[in-house]
Amino acid sequence: MGFPNDDLPNFGTAIRSLLEGFEMLGGHGETDKESSGKPRIRYQELGTVPPFEIHVISCTQQIMASPEKLASNIWFHSLYVPKAGWLRSGYLGCALAVRKKLREIKPDLVHAQGTERDCALSATFSPYPRLLTIHGNLRLIKKQMGFKLFSAMWFQSFLEGFAVPQFDGVICITNYTREAVEHEVPKTWVVPNAVDPAFLALGEKRLSDASARLSTLDSRLTTPIILVVANIDERKNQNAFVRALDPLAKKMNFQVRFFGGCEGSDYAREFKELIASRPWCHYGGMLGRQELLNQFEQATMLALPTHEDNCPMVVLEAMAAGVPVMASKVGGVPDLIERVRTGLFCDPCDPESFRAGVKRLLGDREFAHQMASAAQDDAMRRFHPLVIASKHLEIYQELLSGKGKINGC
Repeated sequence: MGFPNDDLPNFGTAIRSLLEGFEMLGGHGETDKESSGKPRIRYQELGTVPPFEIHVISCTQQIMASPEKLASNIWFHSLYVPKAGWLRSGYLGCALAVRKKLREIKPDLVHAQGTERDCALSATFSPYPRLLTIHGNLRLIKKQMGFKLFSAMWFQSFLEGFAVPQFDGVICITNYTREAVEHEVPKTWVVPNAVDPAFLALGEKRLSDASARLSTLDSRLTTPIILVVANIDERKNQNAFVRALDPLAKKMNFQVRFFGGCEGSDYAREFKELIASRPWCHYGGMLGRQELLNQFEQATMLALPTHEDNCPMVVLEAMAAGVPVMASKVGGVPDLIERVRTGLFCDPCDPESFRAGVKRLLGDREFAHQMASAAQDDAMRRFHPLVIASKHLEIYQELLSGKGKINGC
């Protein structure tokens, strides 16, 4: 498959995995291999797949070389747009460039990915049926956390409010988003993000032998490792999590590893001060995909103490990788995990809930393993790229209202 190659464009984890699913569906020549005896996803289980092609359009601020195709059924179009055509103009330059390219492609429909940058605005000016996937709910984040007036995030949340009602339908990756936008558009669907198959493969490796895994945890990980993977900011709530674990760190042996961007805000500076004074905390900066896989391979659990989130990819990836999850019961997170069976919930405003979850997952390894195994099965069934790509094709057909055959989108 083409997408694991590092020299290809970087679309972000969710989009990359979806495109990988489209590549698999377009191939029709492979099936997932049997490995641990768990149920596998096979093409024939997904029904008849009509012929289709995908055209990916990406605006950039630099002229760069790019491949013509990402896979046999996926074309790639990189459009250079000068800086003046981006946020400062309301993405007008991007919208005009995309509109011109669409006239050449003549797609059956246009599918915009996200409202955070230019994609949604560019799609609103296309004359074709329009579909939007919302990844981050900027207006909901603004309502909960606040944006500085006329800041980039404030302006983008304003543009989101303009763009969303212009679409014929919205793919909501959780019910949290559906409840927020269903009154603005004619049709909504709930489809979660797809997960990189590499995380699913890691999960099978970790969980293939329950007794061996438990033995490995006891012998190899003398210090249990708690991962917290998110940009360091007030919304993600890392500082409260550190303070909450102070009493527990005096009684239990563990290490908390934080990863993510840490810009020069007051919150980030406070975070670095907290980490520096606690030997059981470690900050490792940003992670690449392979580095995250390596961290998951070593991890005892994942914690996400966030105040607000839609469909955090790190939760899906941890589930797929067989890593026990504790996450805040906020936003779209309850759509992803089932309490106790596939994950534990915590309250981002209650330090005791952080301590209770950590204590249970670190103290009862058999329970943690059973929960992680159930979560990995769920991830294979719900988040596999083949499953998610197939659901997208069904939505495309529904939106096209009986055209029957998709030529391009």
